[in-house]
Parts: sequence; C-alpha cells; structure tokens
Amino acid sequence: MPNAEAPSLPTVPVATPLANGPLPQPLAPTRPKHVVAWRRIVPFLLMQAACLLVFVVGWSPVAVGACVALYLVRMFGITAFYHRYFSHRTFRVGRVVQFCGAVLGASAVQRGPLWWAAHHRQHHRYSDTVRDAHSPVVHGFWWAHVGWFTSPDHYRTDLTQVKDLAAFPELRWLDRHDLVAPLLLLVGLLGLGAALGTWWPGLGTDALQMGVWGFCISTTLLFHVTACVNSVAHRLGRRDWPTADDSRNSFVLALLTLGEGWHNNHHWCPGTVRQGFRWWEIDISYYTLRMLAAVGLVQDLRGLPARALADERRVRE
Repeated sequence: MPNAEAPSLPTVPVATPLANGPLPQPLAPTRPKHVVAWRRIVPFLLMQAACLLVFVVGWSPVAVGACVALYLVRMFGITAFYHRYFSHRTFRVGRVVQFCGAVLGASAVQRGPLWWAAHHRQHHRYSDTVRDAHSPVVHGFWWAHVGWFTSPDHYRTDLTQVKDLAAFPELRWLDRHDLVAPLLLLVGLLGLGAALGTWWPGLGTDALQMGVWGFCISTTLLFHVTACVNSVAHRLGRRDWPTADDSRNSFVLALLTLGEGWHNNHHWCPGTVRQGFRWWEIDISYYTLRMLAAVGLVQDLRGLPARALADERRVRE
C-alpha cells in the first residue's frame, strides 16, 4: 500500500449560524416513525449483557488496566480519525496512517469509517432537523443516544456523502467488513488472557476476564460515552456560540471523550482540528495530534478560522 496522501476535501457544509435568536423549528411537527432492526443488533445487545459476567470473572489490575487503555486508545481512534479526519478532514496523513487510523476506529465497534463519516457529514448539514438521524431535539433523547443506528433506514453507507473516502479500496473493504477489527481484538485479548493465566498466574487474570474487561466493558463504556455527544451534548451544557442547532459545551463530557464535549465550539467551527478553543478547554485528542504532527505522522493541522479568533472576545467567560 503506497504512502500516498489522501485528497483534500473542502469543509463540510453546516447549517447557517444565527446571529442571535431562537433555534430553527424542525421541518415537520411530529417525529418520523422509528423502526428497530432487532436481528441486526443482537451482537450489540449480547456484548452489553456480557458485561454482567464481571460478577463471575472478578477483576485484576491487568484486566482493569486493559479496559482503561483500550477505552482511551480507541476513543482517540474515534475522535481523531473517524471524526476529525474522516468526517471533517481537518489534517492530512499518508495512506498507511490513514488505514491504521481507520482500523483503530473500527475496533471501537462503531461501524466502518465511511459509514461513520457519511452519517456525521449529514448530521452537520441538517443538524437538529428531521433529516438529522440523531437529533434529540427532533427524535427524542433515547433515539438520538442509541436508537437511530438500529434503524434499517440508517444501516447502509451513503457513498455520495464520502466520495473522497470511497476512492480508497482498503477503506471500502474495511467499511464492508467492519466486524473484522473488533473480532481480531477480542481474539487477541482472549489469547493474551490465556497466556497470562498460564505463564504468570500471579497476575490473577485469564482469557474470560480479559475478554469481559478488555472488550465488553471497555467497548460498552466507549459506545455510550461517544453517544452522549449526540444526545447529552445537544441538551445539556452551555452555548457559547450562536449556532443554528442546539449544540452545547460540557467540560465533563470533554474529559470523557478526549475533547469532543466542546460540541458547541465544534458546530461553530467544524473545519478546525481544535475543539477546545480556550486554554482551559481541555482537548486531549488535539494535544495528541500535535505530538503526532511533531514526529511527522500527521500534517497540516487546521487552526481556528478568522471568525472564531475575531469573536473569541465575545464569548461569555
């Protein structure tokens, strides 16, 4: 796979910000019909139910450490690559790094990179209207949080939204086979746990314990915290910028999501790699990308646009 750079993409269009005034009304007075494809989400439900096995397998420092580490690393895969790179193209990478970032994001069990980016670009075009698949303003909190992706209407990847990404056959393959990365991770954790239980029994772990903590618990936490950006971050928090949607900023959510909680900032300036605009708005994904840029793995991090810099003095402190 040659280390060619991915083509650039203009900033994804977003809803026009309002100077001041009420949020736009939904395009329809009632919610659209919500249908759940139950058979498709059985593995997702079983994974969450498997978290209860923690009362059977117990815990060990190694297993809990694997849970935390895999949460943080895969959260970075979602925030930095699935979101800031694939969805918004706020920096450039070579083709090898692009694929590695896609695999890392896919291991979080949030579908493939093209599917994720296509829905997110649609979200920004129609944020908090009936054409926004996960707007809590229009569809309700729980549908925005966990229901929308269970619908047959949102299962397929709309390649018209991601023509730039669909140009890469390896990304199309990964998008079609989005369970490969999670299954390899699960098998690896089971194998590691079995090896540690055999060769270093003093660590107090085994295959099942590593599978429960490293995969099931870590992935479930990762999903629900990420989903809070769709649900909580459009309902709770402060609005520093007059966007046309109901996006909010949350310090707590920003810590849990490595920076994604500055959601109102992001909707105001979606084309910047930064989501924490001010010094106290902690954005761990951005700091990590800066370090990767320092060693040459990523390039051309997009800074804050002129309008954010000019308007920063007007933000409520």
